[in-house]
Amino acid sequence: MDAPATRWTEGGTDRSPDAILIHRTLTEISPVADQATSYFYALLFTRRPDLRAMFPVAMDMQRDRLFRAILGAADRFDSPRALTEYLGELGRGHRKYGTLVGHYPAVGEALLGALSRYATIVWDAEVEAAWVRAYTAISQIMIDAAAEDEQWAPAWWHAEVVSHEPRTRDIAVLTIRPDQVYPFVAGQYAAMETPWWPRVWRHYSFASAPRRDGLLTFHVKAVPAGWVSNALVHRARPGDIVRLGPPSGSMTIDHSTHNGLLCLGGGTGIAPIKALVEDVAQHGDRRPVEVFYGARSDRDLYDIETMMRLQKTFPWLVVRPVISMGRPEREGGLRGLLPEAVRECGPWHEYDAYLSGPPGMIRSSVDALRGIGMPAERIRHDSVEELAAVVPG
Repeated sequence: MDAPATRWTEGGTDRSPDAILIHRTLTEISPVADQATSYFYALLFTRRPDLRAMFPVAMDMQRDRLFRAILGAADRFDSPRALTEYLGELGRGHRKYGTLVGHYPAVGEALLGALSRYATIVWDAEVEAAWVRAYTAISQIMIDAAAEDEQWAPAWWHAEVVSHEPRTRDIAVLTIRPDQVYPFVAGQYAAMETPWWPRVWRHYSFASAPRRDGLLTFHVKAVPAGWVSNALVHRARPGDIVRLGPPSGSMTIDHSTHNGLLCLGGGTGIAPIKALVEDVAQHGDRRPVEVFYGARSDRDLYDIETMMRLQKTFPWLVVRPVISMGRPEREGGLRGLLPEAVRECGPWHEYDAYLSGPPGMIRSSVDALRGIGMPAERIRHDSVEELAAVVPG
């Protein structure tokens, strides 16, 4: 998609006319986003009641994701590459919900209806035309991505739980066997649905690099009111069947460079970090890898034994436990917040950073790394929208 040739500047940022109109709309509806979201779904289900069955019973927990995803995509209108990458994953991922080409016009009509109702100050024919162009481009990218994906991949995979290992009261390590080849890259994540909550999907990171036996491992933390996470931690057992959506995420290793890896994993965010370490080993790299594994206390470092075994196996790997409460019990352990520990142990001039954990930890870590001079292009993590989805639920 090519952005319009004529460009204006607003707020110090060079943006196209359509992007400026879209941004003004988003600014106006931001304070009433919840009302706009509710109205969007009311319009959609009134005009297409058949679509209601595609959404989970837990509608109040995640109903705003489609609407906010569209708004987020529209705000990327002037970044064709980022927009295509973001929407491509959405289009492929929406196949697991049964989304068809014919559903997109109904969503577009509900979108325009909600925006026109709640963006009363800026809304006029010119703004509406900008949104029509944006949504047309957005939907076509998603349709094309889904159609291409359909040529080689199923909409979802069935997978059998082959092992379920409780690590703490609320964390379990699950290993599952997909019913057919599941291609992914270390650092990515996948949506999972359990048989106990149909149509409710949550995202979990792969805790290992691709294995010859095809098995997949996930670290799941049960959270309050988390339907899927509690089912996986407290109810799932070997022999149960779950469904997996396609792999997503861009926190993957660039094997064309010899830079070291600076990896920050907070809580169950250590899962994809472990996968990245295995990926380096599988590629035969010997570049330095420094892992900072953060948790509240020593007992919350539920996978520390695994990480220490990896450190003993690979001379290029250093693992540093970091706890925010109590006294570190392990040799080399640090006390404090993860970003502070990383900043104090530098410099990191010849490293690329990989961050995984709660959104707040990611934001503070990015600020700390930028503060010590690490360029943004060398800091890898999933986007804020993806992070919100990956947090277990």
